[in-house]
Amino acid sequence: MMTLRRFAAKPDTIPAATAGIFADLGEARGRQELFTRRAPQRLKALREHALIESAVSSNRIEGVSIAPARARAILIGKPLLRDRDEEEVRGYRDALRLVHERGHKMPVSEKTIMELHRISRGEVWDAGKYKDKDSDIIEKQPDGRVRVRFKTVPAKKVKSYTKELVEEWDRCIGEKIHAPAHRRGGVQSRFPLHFTRP
Repeated sequence: MMTLRRFAAKPDTIPAATAGIFADLGEARGRQELFTRRAPQRLKALREHALIESAVSSNRIEGVSIAPARARAILIGKPLLRDRDEEEVRGYRDALRLVHERGHKMPVSEKTIMELHRISRGEVWDAGKYKDKDSDIIEKQPDGRVRVRFKTVPAKKVKSYTKELVEEWDRCIGEKIHAPAHRRGGVQSRFPLHFTRP
């Protein structure tokens, strides 16, 4: 949300590192179709690897972990799930798959966000609902030390923050916010942020 707030405020400049990332994304996006045609099997393997890494890492941040030997089977195959952690990792996969397959048709809305939450949480009681208690993402070190990895929005503010997030997104889309011109390889070019709405 903080990123969207910054873009919606129409900053005069964007940090060079951020502009460089946008340039790289624009360049990769331009090559995507060519790569898809030339090396579909390689792309499939890379996609599977990215899915596994994303699902395992994102869930680990929230204290959910699965045996490394089971990760591929849970995320790519259809084995019987052994516990709640495996169910959450599978739910994350299902939500991510929906975004990859139908994301271009999904509106950025409170309803979509809640649906993705419902899918990612599986059969848990709070699936598709706002949290009712404050909770931060806590990191536990092997030596027993604990630290707050991510300070989350207080439970009583989540609904209003979600509304603001969607409004800021709509504003950025409506105003066709673009990254500033910058030099890459001696050529000055302009890469749009590629915010789109279906």
